[in-house]
Amino acid sequence: MSRIGRMPVVIPDGVQVDIKGSFVKVKGQKGEMQRQFSHLMEIALEDGQVTVKRKSDHPTERALHGTTRALIANMVQGVSGGFERVLEIQGVGYRAEMKGSTLVLHVGYSHPVEIVPVDGISFDADPKARLVKVMGMDKELVGKVASEIRKIRPPEPYHGKGIRYQGEQVRRKAGKAGAK
Repeated sequence: MSRIGRMPVVIPDGVQVDIKGSFVKVKGQKGEMQRQFSHLMEIALEDGQVTVKRKSDHPTERALHGTTRALIANMVQGVSGGFERVLEIQGVGYRAEMKGSTLVLHVGYSHPVEIVPVDGISFDADPKARLVKVMGMDKELVGKVASEIRKIRPPEPYHGKGIRYQGEQVRRKAGKAGAK
């Protein structure tokens, strides 16, 4: 059995889980999330824990087992605490600022780049530290929005300028100095 799929998802205080067949609805202090899972998985709520079991040992069901459990755990964590991704901006004159709820990036283009948050996502920019936080309760959506922001000016290998995830290591290349 899947080591991840076997583990139960512990429901913290203040979170309500409603399971109807393969449809799971999770409600907490940050909001409400719902998702339809595969009918091949048996999802049950027992003693304040959600367990996921598979009906057989078919490869398709084995593949879905751990994934289903991880998605439910992310839903529970999202409605109780939320998720955030931190991006660093590096480069001379590169900065980020907030204009209302819109994120405005100055990253070397002739114009500032404005990013309007989608539903369920909020931004926080620290201009002095050159950090941008992408926050929300849906882990998948937070990661997607963070990757779209990073695509605006990905880090380049020669000078290291650009937008990167916090803690990301960018491999640096040597310039043309080796022509002697």
